[in-house]
Amino acid sequence: MTDKSETSSKRPRDRRESWVVLKGRSWRRKLAAYRLAMRDPRTPLIAKLLLGAAVGYALFPFDLIPDFIPVVGHLDDILIVPGLIALAVRMIPEDVLADCMRQVDERRTARDEARGR
Repeated sequence: MTDKSETSSKRPRDRRESWVVLKGRSWRRKLAAYRLAMRDPRTPLIAKLLLGAAVGYALFPFDLIPDFIPVVGHLDDILIVPGLIALAVRMIPEDVLADCMRQVDERRTARDEARGR
């Protein structure tokens, strides 16, 4: 018979935790694929520039609208950065993005096999 503490440690504590873990893995996978797509020569220059602008805007200490203005100050961060990323991702050809996702999955599989999972 299996020890109850062993099985409970392998399962998430509740549904929210499992959703958070799954979303985190999904986002990490997508970010890794976007990073590979940025290095791919088939990715258009405009997509690379838009992703660079999104990263730069997120890291730049000054905003278009100062953050001390209630609601609107943070709204520009919430809209501009994801908007630039979404626009850039739409400009990356589907075959390039599919190749990058496949490469990420292959690397993850190789890493898991090396770790014995």
